[in-house]
Amino acid sequence: MVIVTGAAGFIGSCIVARLNERGQKDLVLVDHLDEFKKKNIERKSYIQYYDKKDFLDLVVRDRWVERPEAVIHMGACSSTTLQDARYFKENNLEYTRSLAQWALRRGIRFIYASSAATYGDGSAGYKDDDATIRRCKPLNLYGQSKQDFDLWVLDNGLAAKVVGLRFFNVFGPNEYHKSDMRSVVAKAYQGIAKEGRMALFKSYRKDYKDGEQKRDFIYVKDAVEVVLFFLDHPNCSGIFNVGSGTARTWNELARALFAAVGKEPDIEYIAMPAHLKKRYQYFTQADITKLRKVGYTRRSTSLETAVADYAGYLKDNRYW
Repeated sequence: MVIVTGAAGFIGSCIVARLNERGQKDLVLVDHLDEFKKKNIERKSYIQYYDKKDFLDLVVRDRWVERPEAVIHMGACSSTTLQDARYFKENNLEYTRSLAQWALRRGIRFIYASSAATYGDGSAGYKDDDATIRRCKPLNLYGQSKQDFDLWVLDNGLAAKVVGLRFFNVFGPNEYHKSDMRSVVAKAYQGIAKEGRMALFKSYRKDYKDGEQKRDFIYVKDAVEVVLFFLDHPNCSGIFNVGSGTARTWNELARALFAAVGKEPDIEYIAMPAHLKKRYQYFTQADITKLRKVGYTRRSTSLETAVADYAGYLKDNRYW
């Protein structure tokens, strides 16, 4: 049995989909459902579903009887614009800490989602070694909540007992419910399909032209394979970057999407909202050396291939 939290969310539901494809159906799903997220698990196979509050109550009271193979904790608020420090502390930090402590007490494999938002403006670099992690200064409360838990892991000497995954710019199927937090591919698809145009933010730094800001984009199917690698290799632990290892520009992403739709690029560069200007990451690129050293050899899908594959889902509003 595997417990997946955030199971109706973006990455969580894709993990469930892939586990089902591998023939694993003895899954316990945990989340807080609404009418949109519910669609992410409608056709999934599992044995039990719990609301996240009910599940936490079972954990805190130590009333869970069975011993699962692992807990894959993807449940968190991932909004980079929400300004509710208390909610982030309760939902992202304290919930994760309670779940980790329970899993560790019972000798259960614990794999959790961190984020590249922890790296802030990138001035500390993008290595996932302990020293770099401690120097990171996130630019928003979401990133800070993930950084705080990573630091709790390090400060308590738990890096050899759990797995933290610092996801970079993940995109792909099952993110329909994320509204403004959806990937640019998801947001722009309909505009390109119907009107043949899309918008990107202008650059406000002289060293980056409009649309030439760079991100480490990783397809969700590739991100899921990393999660399952650590599920399948219980002797590998630590905090790891999950990215392609190669930064690509927003213009390249846009051109890949236009190509997938079969139209010539027509990009408009628009003003960035004032509240984002000081929190905007102009460059991210995962250093995946540490991931390779523990034996993960799979190569990421190219940006162009991944965008084309995802466009097939978006065309039909299809779920994985």
